Amino acid sequence: MARWTGTWLSGPETTLRELRDPEGWPGSRMGLPKEGSGSLAPFSGRAFAFFVDIVVSALVAGLINVFVEDPSGLQRQAAAYSVLALEHVLFVALTGQTLGMRLLGYKVVHLKDPDRVPGLVPSVLRTFPLLLTAGLLGFFTKDGRGWHDVIAGTVVVRD
Repeated sequence: MARWTGTWLSGPETTLRELRDPEGWPGSRMGLPKEGSGSLAPFSGRAFAFFVDIVVSALVAGLINVFVEDPSGLQRQAAAYSVLALEHVLFVALTGQTLGMRLLGYKVVHLKDPDRVPGLVPSVLRTFPLLLTAGLLGFFTKDGRGWHDVIAGTVVVRD
């Protein structure tokens, strides 16, 4: 005799993502592979890479604030945001990776030309919306791509 809880405790057979797009995977509409190098980086990994960038920027900003005599709270925050913005703009423009992305094996690439690094303009276009929203969850597309990446024409993929 089957248990009466077996039908609803085991959960659905398909996920909500599979119901919305049964033939696809995150990044399939952009022409990205399902897994491996070049596939869309998962949100959890990107969030952790951003957290690593915030911690590193806070440490560098703390070192900068050591040399400022009696810094105000606004000066401390400005130093931290400036270091974070500088890290994102320069590192993404030159190498396609921030320190957190390099640590986790992700990189930022152009959708139209994935073989080259984004450059300065796309890097600036993706950094400032990212910092203004602090990577909020609601600012993502169906594919899991951030609006800051949509604006810049970039995507974060596995390296």
